[in-house]
Amino acid sequence: MTNIPTRHLGELSVSAQGLGCMGMSHGYGESDDAQSIATISRALDLGVTLLDTSDFYGAGHNEELIGRAIAGRRDEAVLATKFGFANRLGEPTAIRGDAAYVREACDASLRRLGVDHIDLYYQHRVDPDVPIEETVGAMAELVAAGKVRHLGLSEAGAETIRRAHAVHPIAALQSEWSLWTRDLEQEIAPVCRELGIGLVPFSPLGRGFLTGRYTSVEGLPESDVRRTQPRFADGNLEQNLAIVDKLNELAAEKGVSAGQLALAWVQHRGDDVVPIPGTRRQKYLEENLGALAVDLTSEDLAAIDAAAPAGQVAGTRYDEVNLTFVGR
Repeated sequence: MTNIPTRHLGELSVSAQGLGCMGMSHGYGESDDAQSIATISRALDLGVTLLDTSDFYGAGHNEELIGRAIAGRRDEAVLATKFGFANRLGEPTAIRGDAAYVREACDASLRRLGVDHIDLYYQHRVDPDVPIEETVGAMAELVAAGKVRHLGLSEAGAETIRRAHAVHPIAALQSEWSLWTRDLEQEIAPVCRELGIGLVPFSPLGRGFLTGRYTSVEGLPESDVRRTQPRFADGNLEQNLAIVDKLNELAAEKGVSAGQLALAWVQHRGDDVVPIPGTRRQKYLEENLGALAVDLTSEDLAAIDAAAPAGQVAGTRYDEVNLTFVGR
């Protein structure tokens, strides 16, 4: 097992880098379960403890997949899953945070994962029609019942975070954070730090874009969600590629890949930051873990910021509908 450093999300100790498992079931075209399970096993072998999923990914398939992957190795994994999207794929989007649904969703996740408790349970998106106090109150009951160990929120707004934390300690906020998505830096991250809440950036590689592997959407599967995202649209994509070109130059000077440089930048945001880059392949898992060894000086960080200045990315990170679900 590799000696991966640990960080804390509230009082929860996890590996300094986790593994986002969404793409093994959802969002990026067809996947191979055997390949995905092998990647999860390799992550555990290397000392990655934090495995991130949701009941929404693959309509429950992702949780079942992780359950199979950790069979016999439960004590090596810190399981994080999410609830909130009450629909299934192909149905109209519905967010639910009522107490009855919280209990129902947790029991269903426990069954799919094949475990008796969830280490970190997130509300995937905030329900605007249910007070956060009701949602977190129900989540706190799950902690009292031993079904959940720690609580989290995903893509919540600063005031919601404060209100939630007043009901029960929130261990982590999961939100998108990368060189091309820095929305939480001005208000949300400072609130989390004031309250002792850890930060879990998803898509820290800009949905793979910051690795430099994607120069168009033509090679992506028809079902790949990136085909519908504004930053990958014609016009925006070409402008954003200029950022990757600069990252490639800086990475070459450091003797690392552009992806490793971009991921190391996220990891240097603070000791309370635990990114969860996603991949289905062992090759990229190992490359991502290599970012933990990349030391960035203040001069390096300044050069990276200059290459990818906040607010200069072309296009929004979601379409109009999905943008309404964040920052509530």
